[in-house]
Amino acid sequence: MPREESLYPADWLRIAEKDLKRVERLLDDQDPEGAGFHLQQAVEKFLKAFLLSKGWQLQRIHNLETLLNSALVYDPSLDQFREACQRITDFYIIERYPLIIEAGLTEEDVRNALHQVNGIIEKLRAAISP
Repeated sequence: MPREESLYPADWLRIAEKDLKRVERLLDDQDPEGAGFHLQQAVEKFLKAFLLSKGWQLQRIHNLETLLNSALVYDPSLDQFREACQRITDFYIIERYPLIIEAGLTEEDVRNALHQVNGIIEKLRAAISP
């Protein structure tokens, strides 16, 4: 039986918050690749929750910049997070696909990226919450 994703922003927000908590736990376990992956997943789900709250049709996409472009229609101020979204999208690839050359993702890389996207996370939370 095929599974269907929820179209309710609150469901996406709940899972985004879980992914965000996983980032710190994985950093504590010295797993920056796993932490980076979950940071990408958290931002992806925050963006999807925001977009779903605006009536967007859910898409199976992991590219944060593409999702950001869709979000800009509703809040152009989010464009200030473009560089961080571009960078964090790569964290998904590092964890999910074997690379010929080690990516060398560090705890500092993930912490810096987390710091860079805290603003978008706060803006999206505020926009989604009733």
